[in-house]
Amino acid sequence: MSSGAVVRAWRPGLAGVVEVLHAHFPSHAYPTHTHDAWTVLIVDEGAVRYDLDHREHGLAQAQVSLLPPHVPHDGRSVLPQGFRKRVLYLAPDRLGDGLIGAAVDHPEYVDPLLRHRIHQLHGVLKNGQEDLEAQSRLTLIEERLGQHLRRQVVDPPDRRDAGVAVQLRELLDAKVTDGITLEDAAKVVHAHPAHLVRAFSREYGMPPHRYLTGRRVDLARRYLLDGHPAAEVATLAGFYDQSHLNRHFRKLLGVTPASFVKP
Repeated sequence: MSSGAVVRAWRPGLAGVVEVLHAHFPSHAYPTHTHDAWTVLIVDEGAVRYDLDHREHGLAQAQVSLLPPHVPHDGRSVLPQGFRKRVLYLAPDRLGDGLIGAAVDHPEYVDPLLRHRIHQLHGVLKNGQEDLEAQSRLTLIEERLGQHLRRQVVDPPDRRDAGVAVQLRELLDAKVTDGITLEDAAKVVHAHPAHLVRAFSREYGMPPHRYLTGRRVDLARRYLLDGHPAAEVATLAGFYDQSHLNRHFRKLLGVTPASFVKP
């Protein structure tokens, strides 16, 4: 690896994402290579030039690049100071082999909404504590990428589906501590995961993950008032750990769990 390069890579606990990579390359250039996954790439500093299937492309900070699996490509900085990037590697079946050709023909998208959603997902995966939020953000990203590959980018339908929203809320209410995956919820409700997220958000004015977090904070309050030590309440209420509880408790109530019950 070139001197000065900084790389952080990890495998998140999110079905469909096989690797996350955050990297700063002051001078490194990738030789021609392939991946066995879909590569969803955004650049945070600098700009990148790359050849994909013998055709030259460029990626600036306002764009999203989607490189298909098994197709040769390289990569190098456009500017002398190098570049900083974040990458999601998606399992091949998340978008499908049938769309590889479309990605080769058109691998870059100027789509502020898509880029923002990818940025948000990276933030969620960095702390690794918000499972339902990560699943929800990924399903909307994959839906948008599929639309780009099919050249059918459309705004989400402006319609409510109260029945689906109510069913999902009932599932979340029944699984406050244990939680439920978006995929499992979609199977129970018989709706696409992306539709679940949108229907719930329209009906209740917040996404499903935020509703679940609020229910868990409510549960934590009850345990605290019953006299349980703050150190035990996180697990009892379904949070990842005490710092996870503290962060959401303070965000909703303005104080820490310990301060909430202080005499």
